[in-house]
Amino acid sequence: MKKKLVIGGICFLIGAAVAFFGVQFVLKTGMFKVPGKLVFTDEILDSEAEKYREALAEVELDKDVVFSEFYDGYGKDALVTDVLVPVADFYEPKESITAEEFEKRLASGEGVKSVLKLDETMKLMAVEGEYYLETFSTGATYKYLRVEGENAEDVKKVEEVLRPMLPELPSKDTVLSFTQTGVTALARGMNAKMAEVGDGKYFAANIGEYLAKFDLTHTSNESSFSGYASSSNICSDARFIDTLLGIGLDVVELTGNHNVDCGAEDAIRTFEQYQQLGIKTVGGGRNATEAEVPLQLSLKGTNITMLAYNQSTGGATTSDYPGANQYYAENAQQRIDEAKAHGDFVVVDVQFNECNFYDDVNENTTCDRADSAPGDQVGLFRSLIDMGANVVVGTSAHQTQTYERYNGGEIYYGLGNIFFDQVWWPGTTRSLGLTHYFWKNKLLQTRRFGTIYDASYRTRLMNEEEIEWFINRLNQAR
Repeated sequence: MKKKLVIGGICFLIGAAVAFFGVQFVLKTGMFKVPGKLVFTDEILDSEAEKYREALAEVELDKDVVFSEFYDGYGKDALVTDVLVPVADFYEPKESITAEEFEKRLASGEGVKSVLKLDETMKLMAVEGEYYLETFSTGATYKYLRVEGENAEDVKKVEEVLRPMLPELPSKDTVLSFTQTGVTALARGMNAKMAEVGDGKYFAANIGEYLAKFDLTHTSNESSFSGYASSSNICSDARFIDTLLGIGLDVVELTGNHNVDCGAEDAIRTFEQYQQLGIKTVGGGRNATEAEVPLQLSLKGTNITMLAYNQSTGGATTSDYPGANQYYAENAQQRIDEAKAHGDFVVVDVQFNECNFYDDVNENTTCDRADSAPGDQVGLFRSLIDMGANVVVGTSAHQTQTYERYNGGEIYYGLGNIFFDQVWWPGTTRSLGLTHYFWKNKLLQTRRFGTIYDASYRTRLMNEEEIEWFINRLNQAR
């Protein structure tokens, strides 16, 4: 009897074990459980799949997790692996394409580029007027990694591992926007208009908001504030400071040849007023020693050295007299070498001789050319690139001149007038503006925009048709 009970007990235990493990076997649980796998859809490259497998090798999954990719609009909290933007040749005159054209480019794979591979040799296009480096949420399409699975905890664990692996993408917090504008001379006829309107903000009303939104905004102001300002001289009514503040001015270039037109005392007072307002100066000062000091800009992980010179137009400083920084090749080479040794991006502005082949009836294009002014402007500007400068900009041309890429750098021979009273010549009412976009101490893009004013002296942005015509005209002069 006792033996039978033992045998019965053993049989019961065996039966229970068989049932227990049988259920686990059928249900794939316990010791028979099959761990979840990583499943990759066809659009994910093998190299990417292998990278994810290695990163998740130690992660235990309960259920399968499926990886797929898709493209869509901006999704702040999603797993963004890339951003695709439309690009064109550096000299492309159009600024924007339609959404339909962008879709065609995405479908064909032509004329689009990963923002991680964007550089200054190509032109970033806007989409329906939306420019990616301004918005960081439009003018592009986003590539996402989708992670899905039956078990929410599995998905959470996978995403926690993957998020640190996502590429760092440009953002408003990391991209530095630095806008350069051309000749500003708040003088002569503008003084007469100021007497009429009585408000410096009047002149910037149609352009101020646009210019002020950038991290740094520059202009080359040729006139000092003075009580002697009149409708016939290059001196500025004191109220014009509100015009400059209205465009959010951060950097004022003082290479112009008229800053001392109304005397040294006014020039010095103007310089000191800029300092009091926190506006940085370059290319001029109270004396030659002060005027030749480079401007160093450091913001959002980018370091820029800005040099500015007056070449041949007069108004130079001396050891004890204010004015513009005179150009000497030896000084430029030394300063560029110093900046490059620190890893800085180098921008050089030059006040060169002026072209005077204007026409008050027709659209005379002579001054559009880089060689239209007396002297070897092309040779000088290119030599600065050869010295190591990254961007060279002419800030004396009253009529906008052409531009080019040369030896790995960019040259803009003359930006034209952004604020002045020269309304009698069509070519002098326009200017080319530049917005440099930097990321991680690298120039991603220089976006070109156009401005225009009329007898009201209220400068405005060119529209898309106007800027396309304008860039085409400058391309033809190259």
